[in-house]
Amino acid sequence: MIKHFSVLYVGHIALENCGRDGTPADERRYPNERLVEGMAMAEDVAREMDALGYHTLWMAEHHFQREGYEVIPNLILMGTYLATQTQRLKLGCAFNVTPMWHPIRIAEDYAMADYLTKGRIVFGVGRGYHTREVETLGGPLLDTEANAAIYREQMEILYKAFNEESWSHHGRFYTIPADVDYRGYHLQDVTLVPRPVNRPVEIWQAIASGKSVPFMVQHGIKGMVTMNGEQITRMMFRQFRDEAAKIGRNLALGEDLTWGGGLYLADSIEEAMERVRPYHDERFKWFAPFGFVRYADDQGRPWGTPGAPVGVPTLEEGLRQKAWLLGPAEEVIGRLRELEAEYPGLEQVMLHWAEGMPADEWKDQLRRFAREVMPAFQPRAAEAAAAGS
Repeated sequence: MIKHFSVLYVGHIALENCGRDGTPADERRYPNERLVEGMAMAEDVAREMDALGYHTLWMAEHHFQREGYEVIPNLILMGTYLATQTQRLKLGCAFNVTPMWHPIRIAEDYAMADYLTKGRIVFGVGRGYHTREVETLGGPLLDTEANAAIYREQMEILYKAFNEESWSHHGRFYTIPADVDYRGYHLQDVTLVPRPVNRPVEIWQAIASGKSVPFMVQHGIKGMVTMNGEQITRMMFRQFRDEAAKIGRNLALGEDLTWGGGLYLADSIEEAMERVRPYHDERFKWFAPFGFVRYADDQGRPWGTPGAPVGVPTLEEGLRQKAWLLGPAEEVIGRLRELEAEYPGLEQVMLHWAEGMPADEWKDQLRRFAREVMPAFQPRAAEAAAAGS
């Protein structure tokens, strides 16, 4: 049963001339005075979400993004600040790209944030997909085997650091502690100082392909399935449940998962499509070249594979794939009820703030969703929405 509604904000600034025929993505370049607007937009929307009873504002870590699409480089720092500006809202890391971090540094940062915010930072991990940032910051990405291997080793270190009083690690990429003498004795182990107060640490990861699912369920990592077509979503949800069952974890279909989709409420589907189309097209101008079109054709073949479509999808295709919640409230509620019926373990829904959309327009959407949709699922959230309207 759906209990919580959250937002995914990848960190864009308000972009001008959006759309399929607008400014080409690689030709956008903004001065620092514009790029810092992403932090202000995050704060503005976080305050609104907090007042309306939303659950989590998820944000994405990226670097060097002078194009203006993803401009937040440190999610733990951003979330810790936003916690001082809000009362209840959780702040999610979607995701800390671990190959760009030393695992001890990210563990320390998260542990401090966990204490300072009284548990309101939600930890998330990813392996990255931008060569510009991962390779420049010293992590492997082009070498896919090394990328997967360093991620798995980093996760092993994170679990030790979070959960063990003292520990050591000797692996392919890291030796912890260093093989040195210290104050008259030889180092054998270390302790993370501080450790998270709220343990075990809840960890989330995106499910971009089925390859990551066995590792996730074996380590208790929860999954996000966002902006996927209906067939891809169904496949990922079932695989997650089935892989968990193999190790004795009997999960309801949808349990420990988040479903995410695009949103635009309007008096009609046609009006919603007209209003959101420029932002939809702007999103895929940026993301399609990275392979982020997670739709399948009528034969079940994922886009980009032999025989299936390639390129930038239309909004009509996104609606047909059921990756977008568009139109009047009753249409959106109906689609969410379909998700509840198919995935009885699903509790979390994440609404995607489309790339390029200004904060004021998105806040209008959040208010309308809280007023017209959330009451069908969350009586308490409905009361908060009414009080804030």
